[in-house]
Amino acid sequence: MVKTVIGVFDSHEQAEKAISDLRDSGFETNEISIVTKGKGQEGKNQEEGGSVLDMGTTASGTTTGGMLGGLAGLALGAGALTIPGLGPIIAAGPIAGLLSGAATGGIAGGLIDWGIPENRGQYYEDEVRKGRVLAAIRTHEQKIDSAAEVMRKNGAKGVESH
Repeated sequence: MVKTVIGVFDSHEQAEKAISDLRDSGFETNEISIVTKGKGQEGKNQEEGGSVLDMGTTASGTTTGGMLGGLAGLALGAGALTIPGLGPIIAAGPIAGLLSGAATGGIAGGLIDWGIPENRGQYYEDEVRKGRVLAAIRTHEQKIDSAAEVMRKNGAKGVESH
């Protein structure tokens, strides 16, 4: 059975390190999703000039993209979306398609499809609104404890599985 491990990071650097550690632990890029506010948003939590969240490489070895620069070309179906009441966001991984189909319900509404209760989804949406980085790993039930451990080790807050 597939489950979701979800949490938020205070910084893009923490999220980038977690992604690297998840991949080193055997998680595939297509299991990892990230959501952050789009550029120019108040409350963003990025350094001057921004930072890049590297989601991995394509089969040819080229960089697939980053969260704050060149994300539109991410091979995982990443893109910029506008969520009513939240504004522009950048989403990478399987969550990008999920949120594009549920834009009117916001992040909280989209996460319901992954088994995350609406009230918890609202918490994560509020965290993104504050400029934090949401990370979600959709993986086999046997791997959820490992994913949660990697996320916590890298500073994720509100880590839970559904």
